[in-house]
Parts: sequence; C-alpha cells; structure tokens
Amino acid sequence: MHVIFRESHGLDETDTPTDLGQSPAELVVLSFSDSDLGAFAEGWRRGKDGLPTLRLANLSALRHPLSVDTYVERTLEGATGILIRLIGGAPYWSYGLQQVQTMARQRGIALAVLPADGRPDETLDRASTLPVSTLRRLQHLCDTGGAVAAQAALQQMALASGLYAGPVRGQKALPMVGAWTPEHGPCCPVVALPGVSPPDPQGISPRMKGRALVVFYRSYLVAADTAPVAAVIEALRARGFDAMGLFVPSLKAPDAANWLRRQVAFWRPDAIVNATAFSGKGDDGTSPLDAGGVPVFQVALSTASEAAWAEAERGLSPADLAMHVVLPEMDGRIMAGVTSFKEPGARDADLQFARLAHRPQMERIAAIADRVAAWVRLGKTGARARRPALVLSTYPGRDWNMAHAVGLDAVASTQAILSDLGDAGYDVAPVADLTGKLAARDVAWPLKKYRAALEGLPESLRDELDAAWGGPEDDPDAVDGAFRFAAIRNGGAWIALQPERGVPDTKDDDYHDLARVPRHAYVAFYLWLRQRADAVVHIGAHGTLEWLPGKAVALSDTCWPEALIGSMPVIYPFIVNDPGEAAQAKRRIGAVTLGHVPPPLKPSGTPDRFAHLEALLDEFSNADGLDPKRRDRLQEDIRAEAGALGVEADLGVDAATCPAEAITRIDRFVCDVKEGQFGDGLHVWGRENAFDDGRGERQALLDALAGIRIEAGPSGSPYRGRTDVLPTGRNLYTVDARAIPTQAAYTQGQRLADELVRRHLQDEGDWPRTLVVDLWGSSTMRTAGEDFAMALALMGVRPVWDDGSGRVSGVEILPIAELDRPRVDVTLRISGLFRDTFPMLSRLHGQAVRALSQRDEAPDWNPFVGQTGARVFGPAPGSFGLGLDPHDYSDGARERAGQAWLAASAWAHDGDVPQRDADGIRDRVRRAEAFVHAQDLAESDLLLAGDYATHEAGFAAAQAVTGGRARIWHLDNTDPARPRTRALPEEIARVVHARAANPGWIAGMMRHGFRGGAEIAATLEHMAAFAQLAGAVAPHLFDAYYEATLGRDEVVAFLRERNPDALQAMRDRFEALRDAGLWQTRRNSILAELSQ
Repeated sequence: MHVIFRESHGLDETDTPTDLGQSPAELVVLSFSDSDLGAFAEGWRRGKDGLPTLRLANLSALRHPLSVDTYVERTLEGATGILIRLIGGAPYWSYGLQQVQTMARQRGIALAVLPADGRPDETLDRASTLPVSTLRRLQHLCDTGGAVAAQAALQQMALASGLYAGPVRGQKALPMVGAWTPEHGPCCPVVALPGVSPPDPQGISPRMKGRALVVFYRSYLVAADTAPVAAVIEALRARGFDAMGLFVPSLKAPDAANWLRRQVAFWRPDAIVNATAFSGKGDDGTSPLDAGGVPVFQVALSTASEAAWAEAERGLSPADLAMHVVLPEMDGRIMAGVTSFKEPGARDADLQFARLAHRPQMERIAAIADRVAAWVRLGKTGARARRPALVLSTYPGRDWNMAHAVGLDAVASTQAILSDLGDAGYDVAPVADLTGKLAARDVAWPLKKYRAALEGLPESLRDELDAAWGGPEDDPDAVDGAFRFAAIRNGGAWIALQPERGVPDTKDDDYHDLARVPRHAYVAFYLWLRQRADAVVHIGAHGTLEWLPGKAVALSDTCWPEALIGSMPVIYPFIVNDPGEAAQAKRRIGAVTLGHVPPPLKPSGTPDRFAHLEALLDEFSNADGLDPKRRDRLQEDIRAEAGALGVEADLGVDAATCPAEAITRIDRFVCDVKEGQFGDGLHVWGRENAFDDGRGERQALLDALAGIRIEAGPSGSPYRGRTDVLPTGRNLYTVDARAIPTQAAYTQGQRLADELVRRHLQDEGDWPRTLVVDLWGSSTMRTAGEDFAMALALMGVRPVWDDGSGRVSGVEILPIAELDRPRVDVTLRISGLFRDTFPMLSRLHGQAVRALSQRDEAPDWNPFVGQTGARVFGPAPGSFGLGLDPHDYSDGARERAGQAWLAASAWAHDGDVPQRDADGIRDRVRRAEAFVHAQDLAESDLLLAGDYATHEAGFAAAQAVTGGRARIWHLDNTDPARPRTRALPEEIARVVHARAANPGWIAGMMRHGFRGGAEIAATLEHMAAFAQLAGAVAPHLFDAYYEATLGRDEVVAFLRERNPDALQAMRDRFEALRDAGLWQTRRNSILAELSQ
C-alpha cells in the first residue's frame, strides 16, 4: 500500500520575509489598519503610567510565513496578552492566525481576535482564548474608536491577562455615524451641523454650483487621520460646492448603511466622493450610495508612500487596486484618482513603532475636484446647450478601416446616437456621408493656438514630445501653419476621428505601446477638443487614449491620458464581452463604460463546396459495417474529394495516415465547419438586437450625459451562458482578481488540460512535456481564470481556496499517482493587461514551479525537478503589445518579427520584482514542444482580430529564430462542455470555410455599408498575417476567400460604392501575397483578374 501525500503552499509565501525587530512586551496589538494602531498608540501614551508595556505591528508586514514565525518567536512568545483586529476575517491572515492561536493555547496567553468590519465572526471567537463576554466588550471599545476607547481596550486586555491597569478617564464615546467638516469636526444629528446649508425645495443656493458629500471611514476620524478628507472637501468648496463629510464604520454595517442611505436621500447631492474601500453592496444588491441617483466618484487612499507611487508604473499595489478600484467598480463608481499616501511619523522608542498616516497629495486632489465639477456641470447644463463630442477610432490606422469598433457598426451607431440626442432635445442633426466628410479633414487649428495650449501641460511632457517628434511644424498633419482634424461640427456637437498617435509606418506597433509618446497632432486634437466639448462619447471598443504612456492606475499629472483628457467626462459604449480593455478605459481615463451586446450569432451550415464531401460521408456512415467493398470504395472517394478541396492538407492527413483515422478526422472537420457560428452583421447602438429592443443602451447614454448615476453591470459573453450581462447599457465591471481562478474555472481548466493532452498524445504519440500557454487579461476576466487553471492542471497543481471568501490563498501539489501521467512543464506568456491585473497569479505560478522543483520525483515524471528558472514571461513594465509588423514581406521580415516577439516577452514576472531575462524566454521557446492559445468567445475567431496572429503566429516566428519545433494548438473553449483542440492550420481552415468565405457572413457585412466593407478587408489582412508569420494559410484558402469576395460581382460592386479604399486594399493585399510567394493560385480566373 502506498501513502499518497498532498503538499500545500500558501500564496503569502511569495511575499518577502521581514523581521520587525521588536523585543517582547506584556501586551501586543496587531491590525491591518494604521488608524487602529495609531489610536492604540495614542491611548497607551495617555495612560502609560497605569498600563503594561505594549508593542504594535501592522499585519501587512507579517504575511510571509517566515515573518510570522520570526515575530511569534521573538516577540509574541514573551507576551501576556495579544489583541488582533482582522479585516475580512480569518482568511486574510490564515497562517499567522493558526500559529498565534496554537502558541497562545500552549503558553496560556490571553488572545482576543476581533473582526474589524463591524460584523460578528464566530470563527474569530473560536480562535480566541478569552470568554465571549470579554470579546464583546473589547469589540465595542475597538468599534467605538479613539484614544480614550483604545486606552480602555488596553485596560480590558491587561485585566484579562492578569495584569494591573489603572483607571481610564475621559469621554469614550464618539458617534458611530455622523457628519463632519474640517472647521467643526463631527456632528450628529447631521441637520444640526453649523455652516452647511440644509436642502430646500428649490435646491442649492444660486451662489453654489452644487452639493457634494464626501463619505469616509469613521476609523480615520478616531485616529485623527482626516487630512485627505479635509483637503477634498476644501477643494470642492473652492470650486463652488456646498461640501461636507459623512463618516461610517463601513458601508456594509447594516445600521450605518441604513443611516447613510437616509442621509444621501435627505441631502440630495449632485455628486458623492467615496473614500471608503471595497464594494458597498448589501444582500439586496444595492449600496447606500445609490440612493442619490448621482455619480459616485471613487478615490484611493494609497497604503504606499508617495515616493513609491511616483516611481511605480502600476500606480497601486495589488491590494490597493482590489480595495480601491476593482471592487468599487462593482458599484458603478467612477475612478477619480488617488488622494493621499502613507508616510511614517517619528518612531516611538517605548512602543518600538512608527505610526503611518495619510498625507494628502494636493495636486491629485485638485484633479479629483476638477473631475467632479466637470461631471456636475455637464449634468446641470440643459440638453440644448450640452456640447458632446462623438469620437470614433482610427485603429488600425488605415483609411478604409476608420471608425473601427469590435462588434459595433460605429458609423451607423453614430447616426443612431445623433437621432437619440435630437429626440432628447440636443442641438444635433443626422449627417449625410459621414465618413466622406470626416475624410476631408476640414477643421483647422493654427499652430500658434496649439503652442499656447501646450504650455498648460507639464514641462516634462513637453520635453518628451519634442524629443520624440521634434517641433509641431514637422508633424505630417500640420499643413499651412495649422493642424487638420477629421472633424465635423453638428449643431452643438462635434463628430471626430481620433488621430493617429504615431506616424503611419509604425501605427500598428503604436496601438498598445505605452512607451511611445503621442505625436503633436494627437496632442493637439485633445487640447483643441477640451476647449469645445463638455464630454467625450467614444464610439466602440476601442481607442488609443487609454493606452498612452503613464501609470496603469492612479495616474499623475505627467501621465499622458490624464494630461490630455483632463477632467472631461468620458462615456464609452463598449462591447460587453471585453472586460479587460474596458477596465483600461475606466481606470486610466475615468470612463463610464456602457456595455453593448455582440452581434447575433448565425449557424454556418454546410458550405456549398463541401456538399458532395458531406454526402459521401453520410453514405459511408450508412454503408459502414454492411458492404465492405462499397465502404472501401467510399473511403477512396472521400479521401480523393477531401484532397481536392485541400481538407487533407489542412488536417495534416497524408498517404501514411491509416484510412479509418483519416475518415474520422475528415468527418469531424466537416461537422466542425457545419456546426460553426458567426456574427450576423454588426450591432448598432441602442437598436433592436437578439436580446431586446436596445432601450437600455439608448437610455444609459442619455442618462450619463445628464449626470445621472449608471447602474453597474457584469461583463462577459451572453453566448457562453452569461445571461447576467443582460440587459446591456450598464457600467461594466470586472472580477476580484484575488478569487481567480474560481473553483468552477479550475474544473473547466482540468477539462481543457485533458483535452489538450489527448490531442497532443494522439498526434505526437507521446505526452507533452514542455508547453507555452498564451494568457490574455480579458479572457482571464471573462472565464474567471479557466486558461490559467488549465496551466495549473497540466502541472499537477490546484489552487487552495479560503473558506468563506473563496479567494485563492495558495497551491496544492497533487501526487503523480493521482495524475496518472507526467507533469507538464508550463511556461506562461502573459499580456501586459494580464501582468497588471493579475500579478498574484504570476507569483502563484512561480511558487508552484519552485515547489515542484523540490519534489522527490523522477525527472521523467516531473520535469521541474532541480529546475527553478522563470516560467512567466511578458512585456516590460509599462509596455503593451508585441511590436511586430505582420505585413512586412521583405527579406528577413519573419526573423525580425520573431525577434520582436521575443523582445516583447523578455521580462520574467513570477517574482516580487520583474526582471529582464531575454535568455530565459529564448530557452523556453526553444524547448517547448507545444504552444496553446485558448479561445472562449463564440462570437469571435482568430481571423476577426489582429492580436491572434501577432500572438500565435508571432510565436511561430519566434521559435523559428530559436530553432524550436513546437506544435501550435488553438484550443476552442467556446462550448465549455465540448472543448476542442485543433492545430493552427486546421483552425484557420475551419474559420475560412465556416465564416470568412461564407456567403451568409458576407451578406451580413454588406448590410453595414462602409464598416461592413472594412470588416471584409480586415479578414484578409489577418489571413495574410498568419501566412507571413507562420506559413499557416494554404493557397486554396486564399482562393476560397478571393472567390467569395472579389470573385463575386455583387461584392465588388458593393465595395466600390460603399468603401472603395477597402476594395483597393484587398486587391493590393492579394497581389502582395502573390508577389511574396505566400499565395500561389492555380485558378486561371483569379490570375486573369489580378493581371488586369
């Protein structure tokens, strides 16, 4: 009998160990809250002559198990009483709590473990060694807060520990809830607060521009740590607001939430600034801040120092990002910025503790107040007088592809929005020939005015601009002393094309490159627009403003997105299935992202060219087992037909393939094509769709422009079971990264791993040993981490989830006996968005690798043994995209693209600090036996967006550089119950037959005029990219697409009329492919047409 051992490792093991260096004392207080610790420090000082000795420590410094063990041994073992305050319960400090309670019981130490969020927690009661009655007294005092109450709590702990403590004098009580102003302090009831105008039926006094409420934690008040709150209130008052604060212990404490809800309704604010953390939603799905029906602006009180923030590309730590950004987004709040940073005070020698307090950052607070004022001003302006700017994208920067938006006809949507605005009383009208008028670039802005406006930007940005591009007169869009913008004046509104951020020959690389400074014309456009518009409505996913250089979140005035958009409100219709890039817009330009549905799905059916092959397969199915001679003849006919169609080549079937396997694979491929789906046309904003009449989208945009709060809504695909994303028109939010992967996602990840191993074993005759998994941020958000979970499952690892919270706290190593196959050495290639959103997953993967490297297992079954090199690679901090050109056909172009892929993947991200490791990624690529990218959206495919080619085919180019020979797998996860692994050429062939060359898809696009023509041309561009980078597109597939598009008179006539530039682009692309040797057609008709 063999004993199977499981091995678990906590995520806290990835933190850096620290030694606080504190000597023992009689009492110890531990908390995650600096406000708590500050109050205990003040309480001890006011009564220290009658109190035991004391040590204070922040639990954030005691996350690593080694830090805990050291502190227990050197400090806690000498204590008589220990008080711990936990936010979020036991899961937030599980290892530490386990060690402390074990030690306390062994040594007879008085231990009180108390919840810090105002809610009872029986788990913490059981962890304590004191009676529940004592715990409740301590809880009351801690919840009361302040120096006097803290002194009383220390007195109670001393007595419970058998120590002497003197009497406590002074008023212990501070209201649990109340109003607060910098000049008067706390006051309850609120209506008695001096200096604040009570609401009246006529609203705010004419001298006031509006009323604003600032909601903050009571703990800041009791710790005398209200400087940031005071600064925000004063900044709002300086802009004409009647502003005051409301303090609560928590938005979720039931009594406090009810009180706050009543106050918001009573005061009828025009805006709310929220300085509390997390989501405020209760069991009924609402937050007390919703009661006002007005925008709620989220501000972050960072736990980092200002110096650390100034240097960091990411802006906020993972914990601050979750607390102050991600979870508040679930309530529909608008990210307004960071107000303050933690700075230490003088170290107290008696306590061996230095209190950290919030220090306001006045420049950022001014920017926050400006943003609030701009939104309130927008809402108070009458519809007729409002000046919205409807901005369309130019990505990927070709004239025939202007107004690009994922799944949305941005041109028709602009016309639809103009109609809706007109019906609502705006001074707008429909525009005939919108794209033609935009292309004319009739709006001029003199360089003299641009230079004057440019002086308003920080000097460092002006220097960057000049260093990168020279003077504004050198910009190609500067003509006759003025910039020319693609813009149209429409009554009180503007319609404009977002300019190129770079010059035409580098535009593809510019799109996601955070390191590239925008050129003068781009900067000029936004400075010009800010003088003319009250709000920007960016039509569809997505533009480039949110990808400009700067921090990932909590931007500064020297971050380009902040510098250009300023305080202008941004409203962003965005496809509901793309949470990652919507989050980028929310966090970097403060956008309200209004979800819209994807296009309706339509079944592919059997292509006409496959009709005879399908009939032969059906006949074979009926004949199999009945007539051997007939069966054998049909096998030959099927293979001959499949060979003539190019299907055998697409599937890698050749003369050596056994007949039964060949027929099975051909039949499966034909079924896959027949059962495929594609988006039938494009969605038009606010119009009838497959799910509803579009009313929710229409109203949401009108409400946002009117300064009305937009309800939050989840993101995901309605075609993958996420019906909770409906109705659309809500303000999109993402997921709590700390809960990824979920348990359901891990179950699906195991299914994906099994399917991938099955296909690889079938084709290669051996288990996969080394693998590269391509991970994107948006798909990880949509699926709650199924791709990442697959990577863990391949390694023989699974997450450990905390009970109650469901958050991932570590990994468990599964025994090989349970796996029943060798472990797979998995390297992750992560996108920039994944890097910034899920740093804990990169660390978790690294932790799993290190644990596996130390296992006593045979190397044949565990390839990690003795190997501790990095296994998570991606772009450099602050950089996005791959920076390769898939349409360069010159000598050495594929090698240059491969080198670019390697250079953009050369940073290791599985430790505390990213490290450049160019040799490491080259080695992982060279050793890889397979590369896999998983696709979860049924409404998309690898020929609908250029990112698939740059990532998947870009890897093919990279491995050619390194000498690798990996199989490239495309894992179809669109139907969770039936994942399918296909080789890259097979998947491309499936998509060409099922969607691209399908007359139904082309007819759907022809309903959308200019944008439909652009989509038809774009599919050819993406096919060409796969051909150039990976050689993965067979000539007959280009033949099929040519015949379905330029080979049909009605399609050519449509393109000539509605988008002639797209028609010319397609002709040019086909000729370039032929000239480069990437497409050799044998069709005389095609050759004749190309030669004309």
